[in-house]
Amino acid sequence: MTHDHDLVLRPTEAQTAAALNPPPGRNGGDVVVETLSGLGATTVFGLPGQHALGMFDALRRSSLTYVGLRMENNAGFAADAYGRITGEAAPLLLSTGPGALMSLAALQEAAAASAPVLAIGSQVPVAGLGGGRHGYLHELRDQQASFRDIVKSVHTVRTQSQIPSAIAAAWESALTAPHGPVWVEIPQDVLLAETSLPVVTAMDATPEDIAPRPELTAVAADLLSRAARPLIIAGGGVVRSDASGKLRALAERIQAPVVTTFGGKGAFPWEHPLSLQSWLEDRHTTDFLEDADVLLVVGSGLGELSSNYHTFKPRGRVIQIEADAGKLESNHPALGIHADARLGLQALLETVSPREDASAPERVAEVLSRVRSRIAAQDLALEQDVVASVRAALPDDSPSFWDMTILAYWAWSAFDARHPNTMHSAQGAGGLGYAFPAALGAASADPTRPVLAVAGDGGAMYSIAELATAKQYGLPVTWLIVDDGGYGILREYMTDAFGEATATDLTRPDFVALASSFGVPAVRTTPETLTEDLKQALSSDGPSVVVLPALLRMFEPTHL
Repeated sequence: MTHDHDLVLRPTEAQTAAALNPPPGRNGGDVVVETLSGLGATTVFGLPGQHALGMFDALRRSSLTYVGLRMENNAGFAADAYGRITGEAAPLLLSTGPGALMSLAALQEAAAASAPVLAIGSQVPVAGLGGGRHGYLHELRDQQASFRDIVKSVHTVRTQSQIPSAIAAAWESALTAPHGPVWVEIPQDVLLAETSLPVVTAMDATPEDIAPRPELTAVAADLLSRAARPLIIAGGGVVRSDASGKLRALAERIQAPVVTTFGGKGAFPWEHPLSLQSWLEDRHTTDFLEDADVLLVVGSGLGELSSNYHTFKPRGRVIQIEADAGKLESNHPALGIHADARLGLQALLETVSPREDASAPERVAEVLSRVRSRIAAQDLALEQDVVASVRAALPDDSPSFWDMTILAYWAWSAFDARHPNTMHSAQGAGGLGYAFPAALGAASADPTRPVLAVAGDGGAMYSIAELATAKQYGLPVTWLIVDDGGYGILREYMTDAFGEATATDLTRPDFVALASSFGVPAVRTTPETLTEDLKQALSSDGPSVVVLPALLRMFEPTHL
């Protein structure tokens, strides 16, 4: 009998000849880029540094496309978005010490949002590893330790022969559900030393599927089939696993209303009769969800935002399908099913019995009517008009990326993401400066459609240098900057909590003139002309900036 693990792939004569006669002038950096190419990577992001120069020199001898940003954290945000848009692991090349550490906030966002980022950083020479006493430039006592709390896995290389296996293992880790960032570090001398290793060809790093246990899906299907008031909460895992079609099929089969979390925007059609949309910061929605006798939660850990700031207290039976085992039942007791969202939904579709419920659309419509009435009573016409203007200007299939700004807080609840995987924000970790560099990463993944970035003036200052990146690569990104003179959401928080705000008002540049100095077309708009100005910017070639001076206010959420 022959077992799979007994099979050994034998090289062809041509492969043997090539392996025995590797081209001259290669170094450890070449082994890195050859491995990435062999794994299927086509684009890499990053920023060079002294210890990492071996990798960057090797790029010019490879077929990889390099997109260089002006700051490591922004390069990490760009890789994050590339991973979200493509579903592929996005290589991020970094240098040692300060360069590596500058990426941490971006990698935290990638971890929170399950974005597959393959970060490869350099290290001090092998002789200096593990000590922190040798006086090398950029030396840290334990560089790995800075990443271990954030990434899914850490991989250290000490010899050139270890490079392909380490990168392949990291690649597989990044793409195993739940997706996430990983860290590989390679010493400077390993990258620079000439190598006699054969050229790396195709690599196999296929992640294993996380399939649900059949006895659990059998129980879940029975509960849903017999439920009187089933409901579904769809999170970002549905988007990451490309399971929106299966979600819709299941919801229609059992006539279950669906609400999407802020990370799950676009997972379910906004105008569907069963769609509760995304009004999670609303007590009417929370009450409706609490009244479900069976609640199916797919691809969400029901964290702070998804649970209306932990005020949500389900009274019925909860079923939770989640690829991150650590999130199973982390906030609410449930029938926990450890599985990729796509495979979990497929298993339910194969086992659940159809149910009829003519009242479900009526109950959904009533909840949405109550939500609209509550918002209408708060005198927020300007804010709703701005959201509507952005939606009207943005092509349905164009991705949008939102910073932590008041307009984004509105968009989480009120924006119709008309296709899955088209609306992304930094609400996972909540760091500033995400939108514009992330949009550049998305445009690098698909430059055939315009991309929108939305930021406030405070967040915009985090990534203003990337206007140079946008111009250098001619990326089709329109950056909408809502200028309210400071950190608007923090101003509201502090005023509500303390009666006045401190440290939230900012001196800022003339964004139109600043963008123009980079050679990027820019325009100052008004709420009345926003739709037309955004349409024109989005339809133009290359990058553009639209500045909206406006003081937007948040709607009053209801938790109680």
